[in-house]
Amino acid sequence: MIQETLQRVFGYPEFRAGQRPVIEALVEGRSAAAIFPTGSGKSLCYQLPALHLPHLTLVVSPLLALMQDQLDFLARHGIAAASIDSRQSREEASAVMDGVRRGEIRILMISVERLKNERFRAFLRQVPVSLLVVDEAHCLSEWGHNFRPDYLKLPDYQREFAIPQSLLLTATATPRVIEDMRESFAIEPRDVALTGFYRANLNLLVEPVEAEQRVRALRDWLRPRLSGATPQPSIVYVTLQKRAEQLAAYLDKAGIPARAYHAGLKNETRDALQRAFMNGEVNCIVATIAFGMGIDKADIRNVVHLDLPKSIENYSQEIGRAGRDGQPADCLMLGGRDTLAALENFVYGDTPERDGIERVLQAIREAAPQGQWELTLNALSQHSNIRPLPLKTLLVQLELRGVIAPRYAYFAEYRFQYLIEPEALIARFAGERGDFVAAIVAASPRAKTWCTLDLDALARLGAERGLDVSRTRVIRALEYFSDQGLIALESKQMTEVYAIQQPDFDVAALADDLHGYFQSKERAEIDRLEAMLTLFESETCLSRRLAEYFGDANAPRRCGHCSVCRGQVARLPPGESLPRLDSQRVGPLCAPLLARLSEIDDAPPPSADLLTRFLTGLATPLLTRLKARQLDGHAALEAWPYAEVRDAVEAHLG
Repeated sequence: MIQETLQRVFGYPEFRAGQRPVIEALVEGRSAAAIFPTGSGKSLCYQLPALHLPHLTLVVSPLLALMQDQLDFLARHGIAAASIDSRQSREEASAVMDGVRRGEIRILMISVERLKNERFRAFLRQVPVSLLVVDEAHCLSEWGHNFRPDYLKLPDYQREFAIPQSLLLTATATPRVIEDMRESFAIEPRDVALTGFYRANLNLLVEPVEAEQRVRALRDWLRPRLSGATPQPSIVYVTLQKRAEQLAAYLDKAGIPARAYHAGLKNETRDALQRAFMNGEVNCIVATIAFGMGIDKADIRNVVHLDLPKSIENYSQEIGRAGRDGQPADCLMLGGRDTLAALENFVYGDTPERDGIERVLQAIREAAPQGQWELTLNALSQHSNIRPLPLKTLLVQLELRGVIAPRYAYFAEYRFQYLIEPEALIARFAGERGDFVAAIVAASPRAKTWCTLDLDALARLGAERGLDVSRTRVIRALEYFSDQGLIALESKQMTEVYAIQQPDFDVAALADDLHGYFQSKERAEIDRLEAMLTLFESETCLSRRLAEYFGDANAPRRCGHCSVCRGQVARLPPGESLPRLDSQRVGPLCAPLLARLSEIDDAPPPSADLLTRFLTGLATPLLTRLKARQLDGHAALEAWPYAEVRDAVEAHLG
């Protein structure tokens, strides 16, 4: 049955390694996990079963680029699939949901954040779902390299929406992460397919080059590969957006046509660049890690890291984009230890301060008499001085500890633009419904073009006129007006509502516990960087060491085609020699920030971490509010390791 579908629908004569047991498990009604290297055909593991399962296959994917690439593939093979994403209008999303309800769409792709949307959750309760697919499933493990706290909720969502089966897909999972994933979704060990990480066609090369010579070395290495009648498609990875722009311009000037790609570009620009690379119109992309997810281009011949990657997992994903056609491809690492401080600073910048954690806990305690706690993430981020991503992690940890439990989320603000005159809108409805619509119009003052719904004013009008103006009814009406093309509707300020399950917790003790948790994650991330340096400076086969990191013991002991096997053991050049810091040097640099803090009534005490982040140029909500970038001393010590700057600051503070 599945063999016939493979040949008839997808046009493949045989399954690739690992695909058949995963697909058979799903068709037989079990959950499964597929841990295959990048480009090894993970997506087929849900695409084919979706044609045999009775109901919808729901795919959770972390990036729009991943979704679009897979949707294009499905469309080419005549499989009805769609996505609901942030770039769609409300009308487009409604059309997709109608198609799912009618059974016309077999596969629906969403982001994990979509599962918090009131409207989407109501829709999902109306349709049967056969399979929940989690792409990039390592994101749900706290020990994965790009943990996303919202992913931790996916097992609960599976239970809430009564989805009988799950499929987990990833290319980069260590044994610890695989076990975490398997236990979260109750997948039997026999239904975890691991095909190995060794790829015989990838030449792993580490060439130590001093920082000041690195760009020229890259130019000389790329030139023969990108000149001539058949230039080799190549990706060069760097850490920072500005560096991507500068390097692309340098290569272009040197006669090597190159384009920069990063998250700071407009969506249309990124989409156009991606299409040009896929079509062979551009053959060299200089990119941050924003480029590559969902890129299914078989003939990429070169992947170069000019800066250190963020982790072995990131490195494995990025080089995995090369040589998907099975032909030899070169994966060159030119980076040195000079960029290590920047990577470490990213890690330290995400660790919340204990004071910020305590502020969040105090907010919960203050809301305890009401039995529930409402928050908007941005406002809480400002109040606690914790970046949004680690703040989400903190909230998930509070859920896991049983302190709070999510109830629902809603948009705090709705605004709309009339597409017909308000009088004409009211006239479309008679009796009580007409009075209800008139009340909405009256409670939505217009400023030039947009009207903002004042829910408090509407409640007063409802009481005066004897109308049901419940929030649910009002929002349903606005969505109906939007679907009918009567208004253009926008919603803002997602407000999350939590039940408080432990109102009498010990604030100080819990703050200590949570701060310790974040510090352990910080140490784990720093250890991950050290493991990456150890890999690149290995005296044994790089291909073997990389495979062993992911629990694959089947790679050859000597691949014969990495730089170590060719007799070149690397010693990464150190960064520039920096003078030792002391408290006397950091004191004057901290003074401008301390002066500004003294002017703010609700500012936290000037902690060592706050001052260190200021001196190393890391952003926090408080530093952004204080416009710290404008102050002397900001980023003055960005070249120094974070830990060294913090030691000097602590000495200064006494």
